[in-house]
Amino acid sequence: MLITRTPLRVTLGGGGTDLPSYYESYGGMVLSAAISKHIYISINKTFTDDYFLKYSALERVDHVDEIMHPIVREILRAHDIGPAVEIVSTADIPAGTGLGSSGAFTVGMLKAVHAVQRDHVSASDLAREACEIEIDRLGRAVGKQDQYIAAFGGVTRFDFQPDGTVDVVPTEISSDTVHDLGTHLLMFFTGYARDADHVLSEQKSKTEHGDPHMIDNLHFVKDLGMRSLAALEAGHTDEFADLMHEHWEHKKKRSSSMSNPRIDHLYELGRAHGARGGKLVGAGAGGFLMFYVDDSRSLRAAMRAEGLTELRFDFDQGGSTVLVRE
Repeated sequence: MLITRTPLRVTLGGGGTDLPSYYESYGGMVLSAAISKHIYISINKTFTDDYFLKYSALERVDHVDEIMHPIVREILRAHDIGPAVEIVSTADIPAGTGLGSSGAFTVGMLKAVHAVQRDHVSASDLAREACEIEIDRLGRAVGKQDQYIAAFGGVTRFDFQPDGTVDVVPTEISSDTVHDLGTHLLMFFTGYARDADHVLSEQKSKTEHGDPHMIDNLHFVKDLGMRSLAALEAGHTDEFADLMHEHWEHKKKRSSSMSNPRIDHLYELGRAHGARGGKLVGAGAGGFLMFYVDDSRSLRAAMRAEGLTELRFDFDQGGSTVLVRE
């Protein structure tokens, strides 16, 4: 039995500039943070000559090409560790909630198969291969942030170069500031799930066709990400919170499906109950609302009255790791 644990993430700045449709022309930058909510992949040898998969569905097939789960199928095409193998996926948070679960799943699965094969793989190679599978082989309209933060962990800056390379830049954010973020950032589940591919397809199409409003929006968001990082490195979390609000106002303009009247109501309710800034985490259209708040009691009461569940979290510094190897 082998088990890997891979963190989910929240975006702190520059989200959306990690898509190839943007960074291949202009370069992208994202400030991302791994959180203490994870996806677990376990691999176990069995006594049956087939592939047994357990995730949100069950699959039992004789050949890799028969696997319905596209990510698992592509990984096992590249690293066939079977047959006579059972693969189980469990998660702290359901998929489609804006926390980068697909990228974390891909990284965690790759980490597991490399470990089964006794291959040493660096975080950089792990992230690069995960991006190749999701973006190049499966053609998904997603960025590279999720795979890289899942592999590296921490609060990390990623620069996405036009040639496709990614520079991993450690931040100079103090432990006190990270603790401040952990205390004052609150997340609440809106009750909506969404498909990031669908939400991001509008951005991808407009960027590829040179839509000036979309490109200017992403330029602004990248600059806002730089300013957010500078504020955090200076320990100015109040300024960071104000920039979160500015980011959300621009993010909503990127896609007609980014928000909806219910989410707009919840966001304004949060602002009315002490939130300095906030946004939806992820591609948009549902998932988790994240707020920065000085006094959490009023905000928590308001969200609770709306029937929202809070997700309490800390930051994960380790990235994808092997927990058990027997």
